[in-house]
Amino acid sequence: MPDHRPKRRIHLSKLYTFSCGRSSLQTEDSLPIGGPGFSRTVYCNEPEKHQETPYRPNYVSTTKYNLATFFPKALFEQFRRVANIYFLFAAALSLTPLAPFSASSLIAPLVFVVGVSMIKEGIEDWHRFLQDKEVNNRTVKVHAKVGNFVETEWKNLMVGDVVRVEKDAFFPADLLLLSSSYEDGVCYVETMNLDGETNLKLKQALKPTTKLHNNESFESFKAFIKCEDPNPNLYTFVGSMDYEGQTYPLSSQQILLRDSKLRNTEYIYGVIIFSGHDTKVMQNTTDPPSKRSGIERKMDKIIYFLFSMLVLIALVGSIAFGVKTRDDMPDWWYLRPDDANAYFNPDNPALAAFLHFVTALILYGYLIPISLYVSIEIVKVAQSMFINKDQQMYYAETDKPAQARTSNLNEELGQVDTILSDKTGTLTCNSMEFLKCSIAGTAYGQGMTEVERAMAERLGKDAVELQNLSFEDNDINDQVGTEMEIKPHIKGFNFRDKRLMNGHWQQEPHADVIRMFFRILAICQTAIPEEDEETGNVSYEAESPDEAAFVVAARELGFEFFKRTQTSVMLHEPGPTLDQVERILNVLEFNSARKRMSVIVRNEEDRLFLFCKGADSVIFERLSKKQGREFGEATRTHISKYADAGLRTLAIAYRELDEEEYRVWNEEFMEAMNTVSADRDAKMDAVTDKIEKELILVGATAVEDKLQKGVPQCIDKLAQAGIKIWVLTGDKLETAINIGFACSFLRQGMKQILITLDTPEINVVEAQGDKEAISKVSRESVRKQISDGHMQVSSVRGNDDVFALIIDGKSLAYALEKEIKEKFLSVAIGCASVICCRVSPKQKALVTRLVKEGTGKTTLAIGDGANDVGMLQEADIGVGISGVEGMQAVMASDFAIAQFCFLERLLLVHGHWCYRRITTMICYFFYKNIAFGFTLFYFEAYASFSGQAAYNDWYMSLFNVFFTSLPVIALGVFEQDVSARFCLQFPLLYQEGLQNILFRWARIFGWMFNGVCSSTIIFFFSTSILKHQAFRHGGQVSGMEVLGATMYTCIVWTVNCQIALAISYFTWIQHLVIWGSIAFWYLFLFVYGSIKPTFSTTAYKVLVEACGPSPMYWFITLLVVISALVPYFTYTAFERRFFPLYHSLIQWARHEGIYEDPVLQTIPVHRNHVGFTARVEAGIEHFKNKIRHSHNGDRVTGLQNDSH
Repeated sequence: MPDHRPKRRIHLSKLYTFSCGRSSLQTEDSLPIGGPGFSRTVYCNEPEKHQETPYRPNYVSTTKYNLATFFPKALFEQFRRVANIYFLFAAALSLTPLAPFSASSLIAPLVFVVGVSMIKEGIEDWHRFLQDKEVNNRTVKVHAKVGNFVETEWKNLMVGDVVRVEKDAFFPADLLLLSSSYEDGVCYVETMNLDGETNLKLKQALKPTTKLHNNESFESFKAFIKCEDPNPNLYTFVGSMDYEGQTYPLSSQQILLRDSKLRNTEYIYGVIIFSGHDTKVMQNTTDPPSKRSGIERKMDKIIYFLFSMLVLIALVGSIAFGVKTRDDMPDWWYLRPDDANAYFNPDNPALAAFLHFVTALILYGYLIPISLYVSIEIVKVAQSMFINKDQQMYYAETDKPAQARTSNLNEELGQVDTILSDKTGTLTCNSMEFLKCSIAGTAYGQGMTEVERAMAERLGKDAVELQNLSFEDNDINDQVGTEMEIKPHIKGFNFRDKRLMNGHWQQEPHADVIRMFFRILAICQTAIPEEDEETGNVSYEAESPDEAAFVVAARELGFEFFKRTQTSVMLHEPGPTLDQVERILNVLEFNSARKRMSVIVRNEEDRLFLFCKGADSVIFERLSKKQGREFGEATRTHISKYADAGLRTLAIAYRELDEEEYRVWNEEFMEAMNTVSADRDAKMDAVTDKIEKELILVGATAVEDKLQKGVPQCIDKLAQAGIKIWVLTGDKLETAINIGFACSFLRQGMKQILITLDTPEINVVEAQGDKEAISKVSRESVRKQISDGHMQVSSVRGNDDVFALIIDGKSLAYALEKEIKEKFLSVAIGCASVICCRVSPKQKALVTRLVKEGTGKTTLAIGDGANDVGMLQEADIGVGISGVEGMQAVMASDFAIAQFCFLERLLLVHGHWCYRRITTMICYFFYKNIAFGFTLFYFEAYASFSGQAAYNDWYMSLFNVFFTSLPVIALGVFEQDVSARFCLQFPLLYQEGLQNILFRWARIFGWMFNGVCSSTIIFFFSTSILKHQAFRHGGQVSGMEVLGATMYTCIVWTVNCQIALAISYFTWIQHLVIWGSIAFWYLFLFVYGSIKPTFSTTAYKVLVEACGPSPMYWFITLLVVISALVPYFTYTAFERRFFPLYHSLIQWARHEGIYEDPVLQTIPVHRNHVGFTARVEAGIEHFKNKIRHSHNGDRVTGLQNDSH
């Protein structure tokens, strides 16, 4: 086969990032292979050798069930619910003589309800099966001996198989990269499916295997791999490969993970190491934590209460039956008491009472709504569909709609008390723009940040005035922004300063330092340039938005990075020599522990340099004391000002290296890099510390992470709704504070409670290096600061004093300790705003848990990055933002949105609607079942507690399934007490859910009492009217079958009319299901009554021959239904007139056409302290105070003049 490799050669083996495979030979004894966790062996190109120790096949299944387990597992899931267990118990008893009605009438509804739920489970699992099938049936070329590669399905692959993957295809398993279309074995990989990152990553094969460049090369290929066991760590790999008599260490640089994609590379060859469920992506697929809404948990308590009520009335009836059997049965000669069986034996009333108790448990089972669970599931799925289809939450720029990833928590959206939010990528865009910089102690850049605009508003200054304040050298302000040519906006670059633009930097006093600054920005990076063949423009694939902004800034100011080879980067640079080639010797990567990145380069003059960029706290401590701090004070001042403006800053430094120093260091570095052990990273960090020292400071960068569109307005609405918002961020204290001002979390006049360990006293102790002493002093300092804050909050008088709590990550570590966390939470709850900065992902999750468990109220966490996953899973509701940082947060979330501002509609509209629908639906369910169930109790008491049912068996069986189910489902899906517009216009409406007004015990018991009233009116009115009245033309009185049909008709009418009264928003669907359910009852009664009496029993011809022709039947229906609805109608009218709920007020305003009523706008739910509205109110109050003091001063002056 001919070799069709690209002619361009990128040799990246000298880069630290891509050089892990270029290691020196090691003996097998030096590798930690074969012990616990390192026992996997792979025979490359010999998959048949694994039959003795078979590994998992490459077939992947994410389904919950299979053909063998579906019925047992699905049934187990259904009967974990208490109500279903009860009905199963009742169905079993219905097969005995104790049952008051036929077994089929009780078993059928149970089978229907459980069957519907199981079908739903089966459909969901079937969709998962189809997705698995599509993946498993993908094809790839696999080596089939003698150098031939044939296509096969993924599911047929085995460990040890050699595969050829083409460009833009997914990797079918975890592969060891052997070679690629590039001669040095490099390939580009997109890992978006794994970590959500869209930037391409480079992988590189071991040098000895790069010669396997075509199909024929694999005819005699053999190798032996020893490596780690399957594990979920995506970013590490430890192993070794024996090939051609040598042992080579393996690392993650040679591993291509399943579900990542080959990009910008024609093909690769790889050998399968992990297959199927052993792959790292499958090892990471864990079930999310099980979350249940507070309403669902409370619903369980209600069902327990109804069970208790059922047992109580069954016990009362049984005792009464026992007494009747003992005292009255001997006188009832027509029942043959002398020949009575155990069910009504006067000689053994206790046994008769017990057997009656069992019968009553079955008879009164209709108090428990059998279809409640399945109805709620149907409703929640429909609600989730409405959330997914909401066009107001669709973000066109990224083509991302809102997504309800679970339907279990819909109603919780309407009860959120506290939001815990990430900052970067959540409140801000995570789209960085190079805005300002400090070079050689001089500040450059005149762009205005949103935070600075907010500061101008706070200080009462205009933007230009504040902008002038941001420069120390006011005499140069005129030079900075005048005569700037207007250029089209360039992504990542928003820098404006005439002193540096268009080559003017060469006239600056420190031009050589400026040149070094931008050369470092252009060289100290790992971006990949891509040139557009049509336009010639260069774009960059960078690992982070910050890095992309730096290379774009360097390009726009004359230092264009345009090409990368394996060992060098090339720049277009101003000056006589336009193109500069810098040899890259080592790249020391950035990570959260190092907080810096460095590259070591050799320039064309054969001089060695180390270029470094990183956090100022890390860079400043590594500066040379002799010549590295010339611009230190000025740069530190500028960094502080940039942080005040809400900008993200990095310090820039360099040093020139001696040849011998570098040679010695590089040998030590290569030795540490080639170590294959668990402490490899620690050794690497220790070695890099030795070279990253004695740096010379050049300056600092300042990039802006802009606020997302609509964030301040969204926060304002949420604050007006009474929702508390906490910000948890990894940014600096100053940056977090100023973002807080821009978002209106903070405002002028707020008293800030600042808890920090960045104090001179703590710094002195830290300098001594005694860890125990540092811990002790820090703990006491945090304890004291929290106690002081608690005193301030506790002593607040009225609503005039508003507090904001700001705490850094070091302090938070102690504040979350068991002895302190309760007081810390108490202080935080007493503050209007809480900002936690410099926090780790674990601390985010711990804070979320503290708020959730400490307050006992609903918490919502929102974030967009992998570092937010713990917080999202810990909160009651996790909302992921599908932003720049990837999809890990979305995959761990319960709901996903594209922009923070959509949270306003998700909570205030959908949250309120779902809460109201679900709570009303549940209350109505209990109402209708009590209304129905108590008529059975009354009739049994009327029949001397004989266990006789009032209704035909199938009447009872179909009550919850057909005659009353659809209206309540329609209510749960379509009900709107107010429109979306009014939900957003009047955020106070959200208080109904926040205070749980619609699902308090008083309201639940009120609905239950309404059910008792309805059942009482229906039974006693019906029996009283029918008891002694002639019912038919012949003068006959009504029998039990007529009484049962009449009462049942009244119940069907009453409960359906009741839901019509409860509904605020009618559509044709509601009309259809409500009046259709009533009509269906008559249709059923006609059809069922037409069947032969051996089946229809008491319903035979009851409508056609008895009830229908009788005016009394229709009169009773009209009278009883109206009477049964009067209590609810009266209570509702009284409540709306004298104690209106929030939605009632807004409905009144809508009805009267009053949309801007100041009374509605200022209902005193609580005083709002956060958000733009609160800021305006505070400003107005401040202005009023000034006027008041001015008038008082004039009055005093007038009195003094009068006295003279």
